Amino acid sequence: MELNGKKDKLEACIRAKGKLAVAFSYGVDSTYLLKAAHDVLGDNVIAVIAKHVAFPEKEYIGAISFCEREGINAVTVEHDMLALPEVRSNPKDRCYHCKKALMSSFLKAAYERGFDTVADGTNADDDFGDRPGMRALAELGIISPLKEAGLTKADIRELSKDLNLPTWDKPSLACLATRIPTGTELSADVMKRIDESELYIRSHGFSQVRVRAEAGTARIEIYPEEFGRIVESDTAKKIDKTLKELGFSHVTLDLKGYGNGN
Repeated sequence: MELNGKKDKLEACIRAKGKLAVAFSYGVDSTYLLKAAHDVLGDNVIAVIAKHVAFPEKEYIGAISFCEREGINAVTVEHDMLALPEVRSNPKDRCYHCKKALMSSFLKAAYERGFDTVADGTNADDDFGDRPGMRALAELGIISPLKEAGLTKADIRELSKDLNLPTWDKPSLACLATRIPTGTELSADVMKRIDESELYIRSHGFSQVRVRAEAGTARIEIYPEEFGRIVESDTAKKIDKTLKELGFSHVTLDLKGYGNGN
């Protein structure tokens, strides 16, 4: 199907719902979905935004600001993920338990405001078989209009660029808990440390950054083509000093680089 056909299918799916609450993270996918839904349904759309320790503060602020600029009603849901033992202990299926609790909170917030349907930004590239959180979405009846319309990540970036959305070329992000090895108990302090470390490294102009935290060590992942800049003496010293001030005992660079089997 051509891109315009996919876009038409998305709009038809949204229109058929009449009213829609969008789980909004200010990522590429959910931003486009929210904008498209608001263009179709106007005030019959709300954005539901999580505030929790695994969601970077900068992203939360960005989400709220986007809604204010677009005139979209936004609802913040406070989510204490660490209050759940099955999440805090960080098992292999942590994402399932966390997603189910969070989306249940989103559904409750939506119902209280007269919205029966919650949509998320899952797209046609997302693999349901490899992501435990997807099972939670299915169990709760969360709909995924982008996936239903056959829109891929590349499609969504192209459509977002056409709309001049600030997220069209935004790097992919992920829950901060994914930076901590499975089986290692999660803590707010460590996730805050990771968030601040990644923000600092990005401030040096790196396009994609992950800081993996393990046994006091910060393992930095960036694109291999950017290795030359991070190992420059002045940059390396600043990053090492800052991350140690944030609480890491050692700072290392993953030589596989971001996106190469990490």
